[in-house]
Amino acid sequence: MELIFLKPVFKEMIWGGNKLKEFGYDIPGDDTGECWAISAHPNGDCLIKDGEFNGKTLSWLWENHKELFGNSEGDRYPLLIKIIDAKDDLSIQVHPDDNYAKANENGSFGKTECWYILDCEPGTKIVIGHNAKDHAELENMIRNARWSEFIREIPVHKGDFFQIDPGTLHAIKGGTLILETQQNSDVTYRVYDYDRLQNGKPRQLHVQQSIDVIKAPFEENANAKPVVSDLGGCVITRFVKCPYYTVEKIELKDSQISFDMEDPFINMSVVEGNGNINGINIKKGDHFIIPSGYGEYTLDGNMTIIRSFVEN
Repeated sequence: MELIFLKPVFKEMIWGGNKLKEFGYDIPGDDTGECWAISAHPNGDCLIKDGEFNGKTLSWLWENHKELFGNSEGDRYPLLIKIIDAKDDLSIQVHPDDNYAKANENGSFGKTECWYILDCEPGTKIVIGHNAKDHAELENMIRNARWSEFIREIPVHKGDFFQIDPGTLHAIKGGTLILETQQNSDVTYRVYDYDRLQNGKPRQLHVQQSIDVIKAPFEENANAKPVVSDLGGCVITRFVKCPYYTVEKIELKDSQISFDMEDPFINMSVVEGNGNINGINIKKGDHFIIPSGYGEYTLDGNMTIIRSFVEN
């Protein structure tokens, strides 16, 4: 049984940069904001590289070979893995939950997501949450552009992790490089975009939808409580386990570790260093799926991997 290696899809953005070159990628330009690394979404459907299914899309594989994914239910691959390079600030935004998206966005999934901070410049902050005491004050602050009062910023450091549930106001700010694990959805509501122009026009805002879905007052997420297991030469950190995904970091320091394949499938992203899996060379910038029934797999080397999966 083969591992499923994927070719990333790149997105140029008004706020993007060129740091994705550090992963060995041939990016389209110096405003490349996103690498859709493991994706079966219509807006960025990754091609499989090498092996039996070389050149097929991940969505095709999901539709035609469900056995590779443990015959998981659902009409689409459930997760989407991105690397985001924010040279400039992203818009202040929010995502809907499944119910709101299904009713208002042509049956789309909602968007629960999480961020692992790969790197950031000193003093960088991000937006998580807001300062409105209730929904009435929230609407007043948005309608009257009381942004400095409304927006809640917090400092961010390399290695930090944040769970972003639907209804949470958030924004990645300039100088931040992250790996994002999310539901397979591309629904984002912009609340505020700093009055920026793109091609001479303001970007579209979604004020009413944002007011509809932002939760008030803001409450810190209770799901993301990292659990660290130091196995001597290998440290495994479980960042979050929620209904949509479990996300972990595996750090190997010139060592090896073996795992039994117990989940329907596993997403793997090498974010630092290099090594091998069952003798197959892997390096920073590689993204692949371990299919159902793969059996035991052994990681060996000096590298950091972000692993995500959907629980049985």
